[in-house]
Amino acid sequence: MKPPLSSSPFSSSILRKLRLSTFLILILLSFIFLVTILYSEEFSCIFSQQQNAISRNIKKNKENLPFAIGETKEGCNVFNGRWVWDEKRPLYEESECPYIQPQLTCQQHGRPDKDYQHWRWQPHGCSLPSFNATLMLETLRGKKMLFVGDSLNRGQFVSMVCLVHRIIPEEAKSMKTVGSFDAFTIKDYNATIEFYWAPFLLESNSDNPAKHRIEERAVRKGSINTHGKNWIGADIIVFNTYLWWRSGTRFNIVQGSFDDEVKDIVEVSTEEAYGMAMKSMLGWIKKNMDPKKTRVFFTSMSPSHEKSLEWGGEPDKNCYNETKVIEDPNYWGSGSRKSIMQVIGEEFGKSKVPISLLNITQLSSYRKDAHTTIYKKQWHKLTPQQLANPFSYADCVHWCLPGLQDTWNELLFTKLFYP
Repeated sequence: MKPPLSSSPFSSSILRKLRLSTFLILILLSFIFLVTILYSEEFSCIFSQQQNAISRNIKKNKENLPFAIGETKEGCNVFNGRWVWDEKRPLYEESECPYIQPQLTCQQHGRPDKDYQHWRWQPHGCSLPSFNATLMLETLRGKKMLFVGDSLNRGQFVSMVCLVHRIIPEEAKSMKTVGSFDAFTIKDYNATIEFYWAPFLLESNSDNPAKHRIEERAVRKGSINTHGKNWIGADIIVFNTYLWWRSGTRFNIVQGSFDDEVKDIVEVSTEEAYGMAMKSMLGWIKKNMDPKKTRVFFTSMSPSHEKSLEWGGEPDKNCYNETKVIEDPNYWGSGSRKSIMQVIGEEFGKSKVPISLLNITQLSSYRKDAHTTIYKKQWHKLTPQQLANPFSYADCVHWCLPGLQDTWNELLFTKLFYP
């Protein structure tokens, strides 16, 4: 008589293997589930830790922090909140600010609604202080505020100029563009608010402020001083860089010079290249900015809204004709790469350089209504096909002024004076 199958050494081995396989599958599934949860919360955790580290450093050095006159309510993260309708907005009228570039004057170019101008950012647990143009100008007396980065940072620069210019007499202010610089001069205060075009911060093949549409973008390793020598002397600097890194998953690094006849180019991941730029920026700040006299800020990535399916819209559409904010607090669009945000969090977290993060990404991601879309100066004649389909040429990257970027400057004002 044959023994029961279960008592066979061979059968027992099979059963043990089956039990082991089931156990391993359960572990694998649990791991996948855990990774999914962690990834979905990765951004908020990284930046929460980074913001907490900055807050601790600020509290430690609060009495000596340049320009600070108070502090934000204990435990309030001004970047977490919601958009509320406010009839008192906007903070200025488009027609009142002659410095807004035609790429951002949505009303002048026919936008039929003004709803996008009336939203105010309301943090959970506290409120932002009102923007005080007089305080800002008095603080800038004899000083220079400098915005460094791409066209989105130029938009924040213009917003800042619009927020302060109304209280300055006409004959006491001027705007001038020379090369990579736009400079707004306030004569009675011996002060300037400036913008410097450096879309990658490092030297790149896109550094010409007028002709920079390059398909194969590249930056030069170790080249921060190419632009950085022009930033020395600024008392407050606001950096940004992201938009121009979105060309793909790989990026070209020039090892030698752009003038070399045969260039030594190495291709790395975009995250590695971006991390190199962050390290270079932080190194430049450490070497050139006196933490006892100056302040440095970094504006996180500005989101785009190019796929309406992501917020429950129709296929093949985008931000064109959108007039409502996104109310889902967990919304995150594909235009904002979490891997890049992770690089920022990691590099800032490791560094002891005093830099304040303006974490505008999540709060701006709710604002699919605030882009310029088709209501802007078009630099090229539109084709009949484009005119027939506005979605095909709508700009879902840049923002109308007045609008969202005024909130970025309210947050900058808050972190500058009430850290």
